[in-house]
Amino acid sequence: MKIKLHILLLTAFLIFVNFSCKNHQTTTSTSTDEKQKPNIVVIELDDLGYGDLSCYGATEIETPNIDALAKGGLKFTNGYASSATCTPSRYALLTGIYPWRNKNAKILPGDAPLLIDTHQQTLPKLLSKAGYQTAIVGKWHLGLGSGSVDWNETIKPGPNEVGFDESYIFAATQDRVPTVYIENGNVVDLDKKDPLEVNYKKNFQGEPTALSNPELTSMKWHHGHNNSIVNGIPRIGYMKGGDAAKWSDIDIADTFLEKAQTYVKEHKDEPFFLYYAMNQPHVPRTPHPRFVGKSGMGPRGDVILEADWCVGEFLKTLKKEDLLENTLIIFSSDNGPVLNDGYFDDAVEKLGNHDPKGGLRGGKYSLFEAGTHVPFITYWKGHIKPNVSNAIVCQIDLLASLGNLVGIDDVTTDSENILGSLMGESNKGRDHLILEAKSKTALRSGDWIMIPPYKGSSMNKKVGIETGNSLEYKLFNLDKDIGQQHNLADENPKKLKEMIEIFASLKQ
Repeated sequence: MKIKLHILLLTAFLIFVNFSCKNHQTTTSTSTDEKQKPNIVVIELDDLGYGDLSCYGATEIETPNIDALAKGGLKFTNGYASSATCTPSRYALLTGIYPWRNKNAKILPGDAPLLIDTHQQTLPKLLSKAGYQTAIVGKWHLGLGSGSVDWNETIKPGPNEVGFDESYIFAATQDRVPTVYIENGNVVDLDKKDPLEVNYKKNFQGEPTALSNPELTSMKWHHGHNNSIVNGIPRIGYMKGGDAAKWSDIDIADTFLEKAQTYVKEHKDEPFFLYYAMNQPHVPRTPHPRFVGKSGMGPRGDVILEADWCVGEFLKTLKKEDLLENTLIIFSSDNGPVLNDGYFDDAVEKLGNHDPKGGLRGGKYSLFEAGTHVPFITYWKGHIKPNVSNAIVCQIDLLASLGNLVGIDDVTTDSENILGSLMGESNKGRDHLILEAKSKTALRSGDWIMIPPYKGSSMNKKVGIETGNSLEYKLFNLDKDIGQQHNLADENPKKLKEMIEIFASLKQ
Protein backbone atom coordinates (compact mmCIF):
# COMPACT_ATOMS: atom_id res chain seq x y z
CA MET A 1 0.00 0.00 0.00
CA LYS A 2 2.92 2.30 0.94
CA ILE A 3 4.60 1.50 -2.38
CA LYS A 4 1.46 2.50 -4.30
CA LEU A 5 1.27 5.74 -2.30
CA HIS A 6 4.90 6.52 -3.05
CA ILE A 7 4.35 5.86 -6.76
CA LEU A 8 1.26 8.11 -6.71
CA LEU A 9 3.14 10.93 -4.97
CA LEU A 10 6.10 10.58 -7.34
CA THR A 11 3.80 10.69 -10.36
CA ALA A 12 2.08 13.82 -9.05
CA PHE A 13 5.43 15.47 -8.41
CA LEU A 14 6.67 14.70 -11.91
CA ILE A 15 3.47 16.08 -13.44
CA PHE A 16 3.87 19.27 -11.38
CA VAL A 17 7.51 19.68 -12.39
CA ASN A 18 6.69 19.10 -16.06
CA PHE A 19 3.83 21.63 -15.93
CA SER A 20 6.04 24.20 -14.19
CA CYS A 21 8.80 23.74 -16.77
CA LYS A 22 6.37 24.20 -19.63
CA ASN A 23 5.00 27.35 -18.05
CA HIS A 24 8.51 28.64 -17.49
CA GLN A 25 9.44 27.90 -21.12
CA THR A 26 6.35 29.71 -22.41
CA THR A 27 7.08 32.75 -20.27
CA THR A 28 10.72 32.81 -21.34
CA SER A 29 9.76 32.47 -25.00
CA THR A 30 7.30 35.34 -24.74
CA SER A 31 9.86 37.48 -22.97
CA THR A 32 12.44 36.68 -25.64
CA ASP A 33 9.98 37.51 -28.40
CA GLU A 34 9.28 40.87 -26.79
CA LYS A 35 12.99 41.63 -26.66
CA GLN A 36 13.52 40.51 -30.22
CA LYS A 37 11.23 42.87 -32.08
CA PRO A 38 12.41 42.92 -35.67
CA ASN A 39 14.73 45.67 -36.76
CA ILE A 40 13.14 47.69 -39.57
CA VAL A 41 15.06 49.17 -42.48
CA VAL A 42 13.41 51.24 -45.21
CA ILE A 43 15.72 51.63 -48.22
CA GLU A 44 14.42 54.29 -50.57
CA LEU A 45 16.07 55.23 -53.85
CA ASP A 46 15.49 58.52 -55.64
CA ASP A 47 13.88 58.63 -59.14
CA LEU A 48 14.29 54.88 -59.70
CA GLY A 49 11.79 53.63 -62.27
CA TYR A 50 9.66 50.47 -62.30
CA GLY A 51 11.79 49.09 -65.13
CA ASP A 52 15.24 50.11 -63.82
CA LEU A 53 16.03 46.79 -62.09
CA SER A 54 16.75 43.41 -63.61
CA CYS A 55 14.35 41.80 -61.13
CA TYR A 56 11.63 43.97 -62.68
CA GLY A 57 12.47 42.99 -66.22
CA ALA A 58 15.41 45.22 -67.19
CA THR A 59 17.63 43.43 -69.72
CA GLU A 60 20.31 46.06 -70.32
CA ILE A 61 21.43 46.39 -66.70
CA GLU A 62 22.07 43.89 -63.90
CA THR A 63 21.23 44.64 -60.27
CA PRO A 64 22.12 41.38 -58.49
CA ASN A 65 21.95 42.60 -54.90
CA ILE A 66 18.50 44.17 -55.15
CA ASP A 67 17.47 41.14 -57.20
CA ALA A 68 18.51 38.97 -54.24
CA LEU A 69 16.06 40.87 -52.03
CA ALA A 70 13.30 40.28 -54.58
CA LYS A 71 14.20 36.61 -55.01
CA GLY A 72 14.37 35.97 -51.28
CA GLY A 73 11.39 38.14 -50.38
CA LEU A 74 8.17 39.51 -51.77
CA LYS A 75 8.22 41.45 -55.03
CA PHE A 76 5.17 43.63 -55.59
CA THR A 77 3.87 44.34 -59.07
CA ASN A 78 1.48 47.04 -57.79
CA GLY A 79 3.72 48.97 -55.40
CA TYR A 80 3.28 52.74 -55.20
CA ALA A 81 4.82 55.91 -53.90
CA SER A 82 2.08 58.36 -53.01
CA SER A 83 3.42 61.05 -55.31
CA ALA A 84 5.33 61.56 -58.53
CA THR A 85 7.83 63.93 -56.91
CA CYS A 86 10.15 63.59 -53.92
CA THR A 87 9.10 65.98 -51.14
CA PRO A 88 5.40 65.00 -51.08
CA SER A 89 6.27 61.32 -51.46
CA ARG A 90 8.62 61.39 -48.45
CA TYR A 91 6.09 63.40 -46.46
CA ALA A 92 3.50 60.66 -47.00
CA LEU A 93 5.93 57.88 -46.11
CA LEU A 94 6.89 59.43 -42.78
CA THR A 95 3.50 60.85 -41.74
CA GLY A 96 0.97 58.49 -43.30
CA ILE A 97 -0.91 61.52 -44.61
CA TYR A 98 -1.80 62.18 -48.24
CA PRO A 99 0.46 65.06 -49.31
CA TRP A 100 -2.31 66.79 -51.23
CA ARG A 101 -3.88 67.54 -47.84
CA ASN A 102 -0.92 69.82 -47.09
CA LYS A 103 -0.69 72.76 -49.50
CA ASN A 104 3.01 73.16 -48.70
CA ALA A 105 3.91 69.57 -49.61
CA LYS A 106 5.62 70.44 -52.88
CA ILE A 107 9.21 70.19 -54.11
CA LEU A 108 11.02 72.36 -51.57
CA PRO A 109 14.05 74.61 -51.96
CA GLY A 110 17.04 73.81 -49.79
CA ASP A 111 16.28 76.60 -47.32
CA ALA A 112 12.58 75.81 -46.78
CA PRO A 113 11.22 75.49 -43.22
CA LEU A 114 10.36 72.06 -41.82
CA LEU A 115 7.28 70.69 -43.59
CA ILE A 116 6.29 68.18 -40.89
CA ASP A 117 4.66 69.65 -37.81
CA THR A 118 6.63 68.59 -34.75
CA HIS A 119 3.39 67.67 -32.97
CA GLN A 120 2.04 65.32 -35.62
CA GLN A 121 2.40 61.59 -35.70
CA THR A 122 5.31 60.15 -37.67
CA LEU A 123 6.69 56.70 -38.37
CA PRO A 124 9.82 57.16 -36.21
CA LYS A 125 7.72 58.57 -33.33
CA LEU A 126 5.40 55.58 -33.51
CA LEU A 127 8.27 53.10 -33.47
CA SER A 128 9.94 54.98 -30.63
CA LYS A 129 6.83 54.27 -28.55
CA ALA A 130 7.50 50.58 -29.13
CA GLY A 131 11.06 50.89 -27.84
CA TYR A 132 12.88 51.40 -31.14
CA GLN A 133 16.03 53.44 -31.64
CA THR A 134 15.47 55.47 -34.82
CA ALA A 135 17.69 57.07 -37.44
CA ILE A 136 17.73 58.58 -40.91
CA VAL A 137 20.77 58.43 -43.15
CA GLY A 138 20.66 60.13 -46.55
CA LYS A 139 18.41 62.55 -48.36
CA TRP A 140 15.92 64.58 -46.29
CA HIS A 141 14.21 67.23 -48.49
CA LEU A 142 11.44 67.96 -46.00
CA GLY A 143 12.67 71.35 -44.85
CA LEU A 144 14.67 72.48 -41.83
CA GLY A 145 14.12 75.10 -39.16
CA SER A 146 11.11 77.31 -38.62
CA GLY A 147 12.07 80.28 -40.77
CA SER A 148 15.36 81.79 -41.78
CA VAL A 149 18.02 79.14 -41.08
CA ASP A 150 21.39 79.99 -39.54
CA TRP A 151 23.51 77.20 -40.98
CA ASN A 152 26.33 78.00 -38.57
CA GLU A 153 24.36 77.02 -35.46
CA THR A 154 22.38 73.92 -34.52
CA ILE A 155 19.44 73.76 -36.93
CA LYS A 156 16.08 73.10 -35.30
CA PRO A 157 13.51 71.76 -35.87
CA GLY A 158 14.54 68.94 -38.22
CA PRO A 159 14.58 65.14 -38.36
CA ASN A 160 15.49 64.86 -34.66
CA GLU A 161 12.41 66.89 -33.70
CA VAL A 162 9.98 64.65 -35.62
CA GLY A 163 11.06 61.35 -34.11
CA PHE A 164 14.58 60.43 -35.26
CA ASP A 165 17.09 59.85 -32.48
CA GLU A 166 19.95 60.21 -34.95
CA SER A 167 20.22 61.90 -38.34
CA TYR A 168 22.93 62.22 -40.94
CA ILE A 169 21.45 63.93 -43.99
CA PHE A 170 21.74 66.50 -46.67
CA ALA A 171 19.08 69.18 -46.53
CA ALA A 172 17.41 68.81 -49.91
CA THR A 173 18.82 67.18 -53.05
CA GLN A 174 22.24 66.75 -54.57
CA ASP A 175 21.50 69.43 -57.17
CA ARG A 176 20.41 72.02 -54.57
CA VAL A 177 22.45 74.05 -52.12
CA PRO A 178 23.62 73.78 -49.40
CA THR A 179 25.99 71.04 -50.53
CA VAL A 180 26.90 69.92 -47.01
CA TYR A 181 26.12 67.06 -44.64
CA ILE A 182 24.12 67.79 -41.51
CA GLU A 183 24.47 65.52 -38.47
CA ASN A 184 21.88 65.89 -35.72
CA GLY A 185 21.23 69.48 -36.77
CA ASN A 186 24.85 70.58 -37.18
CA VAL A 187 26.71 71.11 -40.46
CA VAL A 188 29.55 68.58 -40.54
CA ASP A 189 33.13 69.95 -40.59
CA LEU A 190 31.98 73.56 -40.68
CA ASP A 191 34.63 76.17 -39.98
CA LYS A 192 32.79 79.03 -38.33
CA LYS A 193 35.52 81.40 -39.46
CA ASP A 194 34.14 80.69 -42.94
CA PRO A 195 30.39 80.93 -42.29
CA LEU A 196 27.94 79.22 -44.62
CA GLU A 197 25.27 81.37 -46.27
CA VAL A 198 22.39 80.18 -48.46
CA ASN A 199 19.88 82.13 -50.52
CA TYR A 200 17.35 80.98 -53.09
CA LYS A 201 16.30 84.43 -54.29
CA LYS A 202 19.52 86.25 -55.13
CA ASN A 203 23.22 85.57 -55.49
CA PHE A 204 25.89 86.80 -53.12
CA GLN A 205 27.98 89.65 -54.47
CA GLY A 206 31.02 88.49 -56.41
CA GLU A 207 30.12 84.78 -56.31
CA PRO A 208 30.36 82.97 -59.68
CA THR A 209 27.40 81.16 -61.24
CA ALA A 210 26.98 78.88 -64.22
CA LEU A 211 25.59 81.85 -66.15
CA SER A 212 28.34 84.30 -65.32
CA ASN A 213 31.25 81.83 -65.36
CA PRO A 214 30.38 78.78 -67.47
CA GLU A 215 34.10 78.04 -67.83
CA LEU A 216 34.15 76.97 -64.16
CA THR A 217 31.67 74.15 -64.73
CA SER A 218 32.58 70.55 -65.49
CA MET A 219 28.95 69.51 -66.01
CA LYS A 220 26.73 71.33 -68.48
CA TRP A 221 23.27 72.35 -67.33
CA HIS A 222 20.22 71.81 -69.50
CA HIS A 223 17.56 73.69 -67.57
CA GLY A 224 17.21 75.25 -64.14
CA HIS A 225 20.64 74.35 -62.79
CA ASN A 226 22.63 77.50 -63.44
CA ASN A 227 23.20 79.11 -60.03
CA SER A 228 26.13 78.47 -57.66
CA ILE A 229 28.91 76.14 -58.80
CA VAL A 230 30.22 73.53 -56.34
CA ASN A 231 32.84 70.98 -57.38
CA GLY A 232 32.38 72.14 -60.96
CA ILE A 233 28.66 71.29 -60.88
CA PRO A 234 26.09 74.10 -61.26
CA ARG A 235 23.29 73.88 -58.71
CA ILE A 236 19.88 75.28 -57.88
CA GLY A 237 20.18 78.14 -55.38
CA TYR A 238 23.04 80.32 -54.19
CA MET A 239 25.64 79.46 -51.59
CA LYS A 240 28.64 81.23 -50.12
CA GLY A 241 31.33 80.06 -47.68
CA GLY A 242 31.45 76.80 -45.77
CA ASP A 243 34.25 75.49 -47.99
CA ALA A 244 35.57 72.96 -45.44
CA ALA A 245 32.10 71.45 -45.09
CA LYS A 246 31.31 70.94 -48.76
CA TRP A 247 30.80 67.33 -49.74
CA SER A 248 32.64 65.44 -52.45
CA ASP A 249 29.93 64.41 -54.92
CA ILE A 250 31.62 61.19 -56.00
CA ASP A 251 31.86 60.07 -52.35
CA ILE A 252 28.23 60.65 -51.33
CA ALA A 253 27.17 57.03 -51.83
CA ASP A 254 30.13 55.72 -49.83
CA THR A 255 29.55 58.25 -47.06
CA PHE A 256 25.90 57.38 -46.57
CA LEU A 257 26.68 53.65 -46.78
CA GLU A 258 29.36 53.92 -44.09
CA LYS A 259 27.00 55.86 -41.83
CA ALA A 260 24.23 53.27 -42.31
CA GLN A 261 26.63 50.41 -41.59
CA THR A 262 27.99 52.12 -38.49
CA TYR A 263 24.49 52.76 -37.21
CA VAL A 264 23.41 49.11 -37.32
CA LYS A 265 26.68 47.98 -35.73
CA GLU A 266 26.25 50.42 -32.84
CA HIS A 267 22.60 49.53 -32.26
CA LYS A 268 22.56 45.80 -32.98
CA ASP A 269 21.63 44.95 -29.38
CA GLU A 270 18.36 46.88 -29.43
CA PRO A 271 15.50 47.08 -31.94
CA PHE A 272 16.19 49.84 -34.45
CA PHE A 273 14.49 51.62 -37.32
CA LEU A 274 16.71 52.96 -40.08
CA TYR A 275 15.43 55.09 -42.94
CA TYR A 276 18.26 54.72 -45.49
CA ALA A 277 17.36 57.36 -48.07
CA MET A 278 19.78 56.93 -50.96
CA ASN A 279 20.16 59.66 -53.60
CA GLN A 280 20.67 57.57 -56.73
CA PRO A 281 19.77 57.94 -59.59
CA HIS A 282 18.76 61.58 -58.98
CA VAL A 283 20.76 64.30 -60.75
CA PRO A 284 23.55 65.26 -60.78
CA ARG A 285 24.68 61.69 -61.42
CA THR A 286 28.20 61.47 -60.06
CA PRO A 287 29.25 57.82 -59.76
CA HIS A 288 32.40 56.99 -57.85
CA PRO A 289 35.28 56.20 -60.26
CA ARG A 290 34.79 52.50 -59.38
CA PHE A 291 31.52 52.57 -61.33
CA VAL A 292 32.21 55.05 -64.12
CA GLY A 293 31.47 53.44 -67.49
CA LYS A 294 30.35 50.12 -65.98
CA SER A 295 26.76 50.24 -67.24
CA GLY A 296 27.36 51.39 -70.78
CA MET A 297 24.41 53.78 -70.30
CA GLY A 298 26.29 56.79 -69.00
CA PRO A 299 26.19 58.18 -65.44
CA ARG A 300 22.52 57.30 -64.85
CA GLY A 301 23.14 53.63 -65.45
CA ASP A 302 26.42 53.78 -63.51
CA VAL A 303 24.81 55.20 -60.36
CA ILE A 304 22.11 52.51 -60.46
CA LEU A 305 24.92 49.94 -60.38
CA GLU A 306 26.50 51.93 -57.55
CA ALA A 307 23.24 51.88 -55.59
CA ASP A 308 22.91 48.14 -56.10
CA TRP A 309 26.44 47.66 -54.78
CA CYS A 310 25.61 49.79 -51.73
CA VAL A 311 22.58 47.60 -51.02
CA GLY A 312 24.79 44.53 -51.28
CA GLU A 313 27.39 45.95 -48.90
CA PHE A 314 24.70 46.94 -46.43
CA LEU A 315 23.22 43.43 -46.52
CA LYS A 316 26.69 41.99 -45.89
CA THR A 317 26.89 44.12 -42.76
CA LEU A 318 23.52 42.87 -41.51
CA LYS A 319 24.65 39.29 -42.12
CA LYS A 320 28.04 39.78 -40.47
CA GLU A 321 26.39 41.30 -37.40
CA ASP A 322 23.93 38.38 -37.28
CA LEU A 323 20.99 40.70 -37.89
CA LEU A 324 19.61 39.47 -41.21
CA GLU A 325 17.14 36.99 -39.71
CA ASN A 326 15.71 39.64 -37.41
CA THR A 327 15.47 42.57 -39.82
CA LEU A 328 12.51 43.51 -41.99
CA ILE A 329 13.74 45.34 -45.10
CA ILE A 330 11.43 47.41 -47.26
CA PHE A 331 12.89 48.58 -50.56
CA SER A 332 11.29 51.12 -52.90
CA SER A 333 11.68 54.43 -54.76
CA ASP A 334 10.26 57.86 -53.99
CA ASN A 335 8.80 58.33 -57.48
CA GLY A 336 9.21 57.27 -61.09
CA PRO A 337 12.07 57.83 -63.52
CA VAL A 338 13.32 60.82 -65.44
CA LEU A 339 16.23 60.96 -67.86
CA ASN A 340 17.10 64.60 -68.55
CA ASP A 341 16.30 66.34 -65.27
CA GLY A 342 18.53 69.38 -65.64
CA TYR A 343 21.93 68.30 -66.92
CA PHE A 344 23.42 66.99 -70.14
CA ASP A 345 24.76 63.61 -68.98
CA ASP A 346 24.02 61.20 -71.86
CA ALA A 347 21.04 59.64 -70.03
CA VAL A 348 18.96 60.01 -73.19
CA GLU A 349 21.68 59.43 -75.75
CA LYS A 350 23.00 56.22 -74.14
CA LEU A 351 19.68 54.72 -73.09
CA GLY A 352 19.73 52.08 -75.81
CA ASN A 353 17.03 49.42 -75.32
CA HIS A 354 16.60 50.12 -71.63
CA ASP A 355 13.12 51.23 -70.55
CA PRO A 356 13.21 52.86 -67.08
CA LYS A 357 9.39 52.94 -67.08
CA GLY A 358 9.07 49.17 -67.51
CA GLY A 359 6.27 49.52 -70.05
CA LEU A 360 4.33 52.09 -68.05
CA ARG A 361 3.32 55.52 -69.33
CA GLY A 362 4.65 58.83 -68.06
CA GLY A 363 7.41 59.22 -65.47
CA LYS A 364 8.44 61.59 -62.72
CA TYR A 365 6.07 64.60 -62.46
CA SER A 366 3.31 62.62 -64.20
CA LEU A 367 -0.20 61.45 -63.25
CA PHE A 368 0.28 58.49 -65.55
CA GLU A 369 1.39 55.23 -63.92
CA ALA A 370 5.15 55.62 -64.29
CA GLY A 371 5.03 58.64 -61.99
CA THR A 372 4.11 56.67 -58.87
CA HIS A 373 4.16 52.96 -59.79
CA VAL A 374 7.60 51.92 -58.52
CA PRO A 375 9.66 48.91 -57.43
CA PHE A 376 8.51 47.67 -54.03
CA ILE A 377 10.08 44.73 -52.18
CA THR A 378 9.72 43.36 -48.64
CA TYR A 379 12.32 40.98 -47.26
CA TRP A 380 12.60 39.26 -43.90
CA LYS A 381 14.65 36.10 -43.94
CA GLY A 382 12.76 33.17 -42.49
CA HIS A 383 9.55 35.14 -42.08
CA ILE A 384 8.51 36.32 -45.55
CA LYS A 385 8.25 33.52 -48.09
CA PRO A 386 9.69 34.29 -51.54
CA ASN A 387 6.86 35.20 -53.87
CA VAL A 388 5.37 37.77 -56.23
CA SER A 389 2.33 39.74 -55.09
CA ASN A 390 -0.23 41.68 -57.12
CA ALA A 391 -1.64 43.42 -54.04
CA ILE A 392 -1.90 47.21 -54.24
CA VAL A 393 0.51 48.56 -51.62
CA CYS A 394 1.73 52.07 -50.96
CA GLN A 395 4.46 53.69 -48.88
CA ILE A 396 1.83 55.79 -47.12
CA ASP A 397 0.67 52.58 -45.40
CA LEU A 398 3.97 51.84 -43.68
CA LEU A 399 2.89 53.89 -40.66
CA ALA A 400 -0.22 51.84 -39.84
CA SER A 401 1.25 48.53 -41.00
CA LEU A 402 4.51 48.75 -39.06
CA GLY A 403 2.59 50.10 -36.08
CA ASN A 404 0.51 46.94 -36.17
CA LEU A 405 3.66 44.84 -36.45
CA VAL A 406 5.08 46.27 -33.22
CA GLY A 407 1.75 46.37 -31.37
CA ILE A 408 0.76 50.04 -31.71
CA ASP A 409 -2.54 50.68 -33.44
CA ASP A 410 -3.31 54.30 -32.50
CA VAL A 411 -2.97 55.52 -36.06
CA THR A 412 -5.35 58.29 -37.14
CA THR A 413 -4.10 59.16 -40.61
CA ASP A 414 -4.67 58.13 -44.23
CA SER A 415 -2.38 55.16 -43.61
CA GLU A 416 -4.03 51.72 -43.76
CA ASN A 417 -2.91 48.54 -42.05
CA ILE A 418 -1.87 46.21 -44.90
CA LEU A 419 0.67 44.25 -42.86
CA GLY A 420 -0.72 40.95 -44.13
CA SER A 421 0.00 42.02 -47.70
CA LEU A 422 3.51 43.25 -46.86
CA MET A 423 4.27 39.94 -45.13
CA GLY A 424 2.87 37.85 -47.98
CA GLU A 425 0.03 36.47 -45.86
CA SER A 426 -2.65 38.13 -47.98
CA ASN A 427 -2.91 39.10 -51.62
CA LYS A 428 -5.42 41.81 -50.82
CA GLY A 429 -3.92 45.24 -50.37
CA ARG A 430 -5.61 48.60 -50.67
CA ASP A 431 -9.02 48.89 -52.30
CA HIS A 432 -8.51 52.53 -53.29
CA LEU A 433 -5.50 54.82 -53.51
CA ILE A 434 -5.27 58.50 -54.40
CA LEU A 435 -2.11 59.33 -56.33
CA GLU A 436 -0.61 62.79 -56.73
CA ALA A 437 1.59 64.68 -59.18
CA LYS A 438 2.36 68.37 -58.70
CA SER A 439 -0.76 68.89 -56.53
CA LYS A 440 -3.07 67.14 -59.01
CA THR A 441 -4.62 63.80 -58.08
CA ALA A 442 -5.90 60.59 -59.66
CA LEU A 443 -7.61 57.44 -58.34
CA ARG A 444 -6.42 53.83 -58.43
CA SER A 445 -9.26 51.47 -57.54
CA GLY A 446 -8.86 47.75 -58.15
CA ASP A 447 -7.64 47.27 -61.72
CA TRP A 448 -8.86 50.71 -62.73
CA ILE A 449 -7.31 54.14 -62.70
CA MET A 450 -9.14 57.43 -63.34
CA ILE A 451 -7.47 60.76 -64.09
CA PRO A 452 -9.81 63.77 -63.86
CA PRO A 453 -9.64 66.69 -66.32
CA TYR A 454 -6.90 69.22 -65.60
CA LYS A 455 -5.76 72.35 -67.34
CA GLY A 456 -2.14 72.60 -68.30
CA SER A 457 0.28 71.26 -70.87
CA SER A 458 0.04 67.59 -71.72
CA MET A 459 3.84 67.42 -71.99
CA ASN A 460 6.59 68.60 -69.68
CA LYS A 461 8.88 69.62 -72.50
CA LYS A 462 11.91 70.26 -70.32
CA VAL A 463 12.12 66.62 -69.26
CA GLY A 464 10.21 65.03 -72.14
CA ILE A 465 7.51 63.38 -70.00
CA GLU A 466 3.71 63.33 -70.45
CA THR A 467 2.00 65.04 -67.53
CA GLY A 468 -1.42 63.37 -67.73
CA ASN A 469 -3.13 66.76 -68.09
CA SER A 470 -6.06 67.04 -70.49
CA LEU A 471 -9.54 68.56 -70.52
CA GLU A 472 -11.25 65.16 -70.56
CA TYR A 473 -11.59 62.30 -68.10
CA LYS A 474 -9.23 59.38 -68.63
CA LEU A 475 -10.14 55.86 -67.54
CA PHE A 476 -7.88 52.84 -67.94
CA ASN A 477 -8.11 49.15 -67.04
CA LEU A 478 -4.56 48.38 -65.95
CA ASP A 479 -5.10 44.65 -65.97
CA LYS A 480 -5.59 44.78 -69.74
CA ASP A 481 -3.76 48.01 -70.59
CA ILE A 482 -0.77 48.60 -68.31
CA GLY A 483 0.61 51.14 -70.80
CA GLN A 484 -2.58 53.24 -70.57
CA GLN A 485 -3.09 53.51 -74.31
CA HIS A 486 -6.88 52.96 -74.48
CA ASN A 487 -9.03 55.57 -72.73
CA LEU A 488 -12.30 53.86 -71.73
CA ALA A 489 -14.07 56.92 -70.33
CA ASP A 490 -16.52 57.17 -73.23
CA GLU A 491 -16.96 53.42 -73.66
CA ASN A 492 -17.68 52.70 -69.99
CA PRO A 493 -19.63 55.65 -68.50
CA LYS A 494 -20.99 53.50 -65.67
CA LYS A 495 -17.48 52.65 -64.41
CA LEU A 496 -16.37 56.23 -64.86
CA LYS A 497 -19.30 57.45 -62.75
CA GLU A 498 -18.44 54.92 -60.05
CA MET A 499 -14.79 56.03 -60.00
CA ILE A 500 -15.74 59.72 -59.83
CA GLU A 501 -18.00 59.02 -56.83
CA ILE A 502 -15.30 57.02 -55.00
CA PHE A 503 -12.77 59.74 -55.74
CA ALA A 504 -15.05 62.47 -54.38
CA SER A 505 -15.79 60.54 -51.19
CA LEU A 506 -12.10 59.90 -50.49
CA LYS A 507 -11.13 63.52 -51.08
CA GLN A 508 -13.42 64.77 -48.31
